[in-house]
Amino acid sequence: MGLNEWAYPLSESLLSEPLPRRWAHVLGVAGRARSLAPILGDDAELLEAAAVLHDIGYSPSIAATGFHPLDGARFLRDQEGADERVVSLVAHHSCALLEAEERGLRQELESEFELERPELVDALIFCDMTTTPTGGHTTPAQRLGEIVQRYGPDTIVGRFIQRAAPEIYAAAGRVESRMVSAPARG
Repeated sequence: MGLNEWAYPLSESLLSEPLPRRWAHVLGVAGRARSLAPILGDDAELLEAAAVLHDIGYSPSIAATGFHPLDGARFLRDQEGADERVVSLVAHHSCALLEAEERGLRQELESEFELERPELVDALIFCDMTTTPTGGHTTPAQRLGEIVQRYGPDTIVGRFIQRAAPEIYAAAGRVESRMVSAPARG
C-alpha cells in the first residue's frame, strides 16, 4: 500500500466526523501539495501524505498535550509505525517549534523529532498557509490574519503565528520561486 492509500483513510477516520471543517482543511492542503509535484520529484507522495495528516493531532481521540503537531506525530510514530519522514513533517509543520516554545514543549518536540529537509518544510508551510480552514485557496497574509482573528492576538496561537510570520512569508516566497523556475510539464 502506498503512502497516500494509507494516509487519506487514516486522516478521514480521525477528523471527518469530529472535526469536519479540519477535514476539509487538510484535504485542501493535500491538494496544494499535489500542485507542487513539479518541484518535489520523488518526494511528491511524501509531502501529500504529510499534508493530509498534518492536523490529525486535533482529533479528540488522540489529543494528549493539546499541541497538535506533537500529538499527531507521536500517534503516527507510536500507534501507526509511520514513515519517519512523514512523522517529522507532521511534527514540525508550519513553524511548530515556535508554537512549542510558547507552550513550553520545544525541548520535547526537538528531542523527539528531527527536522526534514528545508525544501519539504517550506513546501508544507506553503500548502498549509495558502489553504483556508474550509479547504479553499488563500494568500499567506490572509491566512495569518484569519488565524490571529480566530484565536486572538494575545493567545498562545496568536503570539506564535505573529512571531512565525516572517518565516512563513519567506517559505512561501521560496516555494513560489521554485515553482516559477520549474520546467513546464506537458
